Amino acid sequence: MNKKIIKKILPKPCYKSFKWLYFYSKYLKDFSIFRKESTLSDGPQSRFTIKWDDRLPCLYDNTPYTCFDRHYIYHPAWAARILAQTKPKLHIDISSTLAFSSMVSAFVPVDFYDFRLANLKLSGLTSRRGDLTNLPFPSNSVVSLSCMHTIEHVGLGRYGDPIDSNGDLKAISELKRVLAKGGDLLFVVPVGKPRVRYNAHRIYSYEQIIKYFDGLTLVESYLIPDSDDDPLTNPTKERVDQESYGCGCFWFKKK
Repeated sequence: MNKKIIKKILPKPCYKSFKWLYFYSKYLKDFSIFRKESTLSDGPQSRFTIKWDDRLPCLYDNTPYTCFDRHYIYHPAWAARILAQTKPKLHIDISSTLAFSSMVSAFVPVDFYDFRLANLKLSGLTSRRGDLTNLPFPSNSVVSLSCMHTIEHVGLGRYGDPIDSNGDLKAISELKRVLAKGGDLLFVVPVGKPRVRYNAHRIYSYEQIIKYFDGLTLVESYLIPDSDDDPLTNPTKERVDQESYGCGCFWFKKK
């Protein structure tokens, strides 16, 4: 088939690969069947208009299993289960995924802070602007605190923050400062061989995280492997460091 014709009928950038042609040809066949069936079953007064110009192809959802981002499904689920145990009167979240604060705020009041203000309005949830390297809390004041899949970005400029090679360490220092004695910190970062993938994120070793949070007690760790293996509770240092881009979850308590 002429490339110009393929480019015209296939959604961009599908025409660049002929494998997409198979999926789109099935889409065309199914569209024809659906339109014909709708016309026959609904009669002249169809419940919906079915126009070719209204098409919105979703070509790759027909899979035997539901796909999901392992990092961003498992780590908020891990954290929510801990909050269900600890039942704080107020939880402070610093720049974790919005889905976490949104859902947890249904049963625990949450104050959410982000470098980029999130215009999110839900009962039980307050959204404010905040800088991880200069948190707006007195020392030893926050009883329940989380900062998940966030520290690895600080100082890389990805989200408009200043370039700072030690920005992550400054942010960690702030988390330790504001956490109350006896308070809980839920902390999540990519783990494996230490490296920077500029300007996406940093990846940390198990030993680095334990060192950075010296003075806090590790209550529990949780590893979401970068393979399809099941998550592990309290994995060994050696197991964590086998990862390339695993997700390390750490529950710390301040002495």
